[in-house]
Amino acid sequence: MFSEMRQTKSTSLEIGGIHLTGIARSDWVAEDIATVFDLPLNDLLYGAQWVHRQHFNPTAIQVSTLLSIKTGGCPEDCAYCPQSVRYSTGVEAQDLMSLDEVTRAAREAKAAGATRFCMGAAFRGPKDAQVERIAEMICEVKAIGLETCATLGLLTVAQAEKLACAGLDFYNHNLDTSESFYPEIISTRTYSDRLRTLEHVRAAGMKVCCGGIVGLGEDRDDRVALLHALASLEPQPESVPINQLVPIPGTPLADRKAIDSLEFVRTVAVARILMPRAHVRLSAGRNEFSDELQALCFAAGANSIFYGDELLTTGNPEREADRALFGKLGLAPEPARHST
Repeated sequence: MFSEMRQTKSTSLEIGGIHLTGIARSDWVAEDIATVFDLPLNDLLYGAQWVHRQHFNPTAIQVSTLLSIKTGGCPEDCAYCPQSVRYSTGVEAQDLMSLDEVTRAAREAKAAGATRFCMGAAFRGPKDAQVERIAEMICEVKAIGLETCATLGLLTVAQAEKLACAGLDFYNHNLDTSESFYPEIISTRTYSDRLRTLEHVRAAGMKVCCGGIVGLGEDRDDRVALLHALASLEPQPESVPINQLVPIPGTPLADRKAIDSLEFVRTVAVARILMPRAHVRLSAGRNEFSDELQALCFAAGANSIFYGDELLTTGNPEREADRALFGKLGLAPEPARHST
């Protein structure tokens, strides 16, 4: 039996008893999100694509490049992460990269078609002196003509303000999973710690990049709760990365089995419906996706990818493969926005 779906107006859609308008709202309740998750897949994809087209060109994909500017040596115990000093993963601790190394990588990223340059560092939280150096990197990358994003761990108010003054466009700090499942994955920082850093980022005037990881061992209720938490942020994140766990030998989750591919697609589609103005990014795990699965994710409203050969310490589809996929699907990189 198919769920009831009808176009009520040009600006609204009713599907499975849920009224969609394409307007961002922070008053979703978990029961309604669970109902959306449970829709027949075709209905869910239709609803997600309808919402997506209210705000985005459906053939444009925002392209970012991520550079690990400080790899390994992190004191945290995130069970999925090979950069923790607590696990034997073969990742060696490295110092913060030099300004010249970062600007060279940024120029290469722009030449390859990226419009946003993301800098990741394996910190629990950076020291003030490290923030000073990263602020210089941000200034140089913006001078090249790229949007900037950083993920550096927990921030103080003063550190967030320093990064904002340097011109940082986006700050990434994921919630990872539901608040109830979170203690199964991380014990060295709390959910509240993460939310507090997001508050500092917003107060400093930066855009928020915040998403999560699926396949950690959580269940559907946890995925509902994660997306509920993200959609309840005011304002909602401008960028929402949806990661699939990449099991790394040596980490506690090394033997975790991947979730069903269609469950990942459903997660992307629900994220699109709940956060209609956000760029929903296919992030870690995309290296394992077939072209067909990526096509389904784009149909579900994903409109951003990381582009390049390496995503921090895990693989990422090669640039030529991405170009070929874009060609087959009739997609194109989203034009760069003016970066000031």
